[in-house]
Amino acid sequence: MAKEIISKIDAADLALNDKLVFINRVAKVVKGGKRLRFSALVVTGDDAGHVGMGLAKANEVPEAVTKAGSVAKKHLIKVPLKGNTIPHQITAKFGASQVILKPASPGTGLIAGGSMRPVLELAGVKDVIAKSLGSSNRINLAKATILALSQLREIKTAEKSNKSETEPAAVAKEDKVEGKSEGVVSGD
Repeated sequence: MAKEIISKIDAADLALNDKLVFINRVAKVVKGGKRLRFSALVVTGDDAGHVGMGLAKANEVPEAVTKAGSVAKKHLIKVPLKGNTIPHQITAKFGASQVILKPASPGTGLIAGGSMRPVLELAGVKDVIAKSLGSSNRINLAKATILALSQLREIKTAEKSNKSETEPAAVAKEDKVEGKSEGVVSGD
């Protein structure tokens, strides 16, 4: 099983916006008491088909937010868009969170809740219907949405693969029909 080579997206070329989705106070119990830190979930995107998500921890909230923003910029993905919506329906699961994304007609708007909304907004998706199933954990929901967007394929590639699959089958059927008709003709 060979790994796919993914071309890195250069964040310097894009006009990215960051959106803070979630801040969590986490505690580590040590000998002298509890050591408090903060984890931040940040989504970054350019509203034109690029989106990334970052999760980071630090001793203070601003530090955690900046660290999460830099992690998000390192993990950008390209989202294929069809106008203002997604090209096809997709389901993805991360942990116990499951996400269903369906394309919608123009003017429908972004129908999504939880941490799916900022991910889709910053990806540039304007018309989509989204449903979350299972766990509503904000981190897993955002990761499941990113996973679903990364699994989307452009319609052009799907049409080409469908044509290439149907053409050989159609040619084979024609050959069989011609072969049978020739056999019947030669038998008479």
